[in-house]
Amino acid sequence: MRLIALLLLASLAGLAQANEEALLRFTQLNADPALREQAYAAGQERIRFCGNCHGANGNSKRPHIPNLAQQNPIYLFNAFEKFASGERTDFVMSKLAPTLTTEDRVNIAIYFGQQKVLPHPEPADSALAQQGEVKFKTICVACHGQQAEGRENTPRLAGQPAEYLRKALTRFRDKDPSRAGSVMMSIAANFTDADIASLAAYLQNFPSEPVTAAAP
Repeated sequence: MRLIALLLLASLAGLAQANEEALLRFTQLNADPALREQAYAAGQERIRFCGNCHGANGNSKRPHIPNLAQQNPIYLFNAFEKFASGERTDFVMSKLAPTLTTEDRVNIAIYFGQQKVLPHPEPADSALAQQGEVKFKTICVACHGQQAEGRENTPRLAGQPAEYLRKALTRFRDKDPSRAGSVMMSIAANFTDADIASLAAYLQNFPSEPVTAAAP
């Protein structure tokens, strides 16, 4: 047990160091456009595998996979960290994230953060979307922002595929072990299928301004 505790402490210490290095790097990139452009180019080189699912421009190729375009870079970096540490689990990401260095994760986050979410080709049902707007403004705005743009510790939801949103919210409501530890477990606990469908319809076509690509 003592060995396990020591290994856990070492893992947490390594994660804290990586986060500290990343935040310093984001601060540097935010202050220097030339360095940010270099990071963008390096990220573009490293996202070739990511593009198979998330699209080369961060717009998902499959409706059950999230868009990464315009996502807050620090949120993306932290998501990589959680997949790498096992805090979050996913068949693909749990294998991919540990292969990325801290610099890779920062660069990829910068690259996708500067892409633009493309409008969904099929408009949502207007009545359903209006119901979702009421639900969103009642429950979700405080964490995800007025424009559903997300923050450093919460994801951008604006423009995400409706199918992905429905599946994600259903996992939270049903307490899927792969989402263990998320505050969304308690928030989504009382969502009905109709609530989830309306939120997905509203957010899929929600217009939003882009986030700052390298916010410290």
